[in-house]
Amino acid sequence: MYSKIVILHFPPEVAQKALVCQLIKKFDLMFNILSARISNKKEGFMVLEISSANRSGFNKGVNFLKDQGVKISNPEHQIFKDEEICTHCGACTAVCPTEALYIKRPEMEVLFNKEKCSVCELCILTCPTRAMGLFSKATEEVV
Repeated sequence: MYSKIVILHFPPEVAQKALVCQLIKKFDLMFNILSARISNKKEGFMVLEISSANRSGFNKGVNFLKDQGVKISNPEHQIFKDEEICTHCGACTAVCPTEALYIKRPEMEVLFNKEKCSVCELCILTCPTRAMGLFSKATEEVV
């Protein structure tokens, strides 16, 4: 399963069309709406996690959206895990909606799969040792 988080910006001329729903019908993609907003100018903004059986299907769906006038970008930040201060308590695994943070058994070690991360930031709020943090992708500095 291939999954990626994307940010969609719908200009006014396409904001009222059901383009995202067509991802399921035409391209057999699944999506999870992480955030959505329509401004008073009728422009739309969505953060989606789009999943596909393979990368090719994902790319076809994204190209369809682009062809319809939707602007697509990636999240600006990414989550990091500081291995030196993590105590492997597992608190972050309880709140992670995508299971990017999980416990490896029998070692009872908390592992982090960046590819599954939706950048929801719940792990940052939950981590008692502050081992989870946020990087800016452009500069790789802690934000």
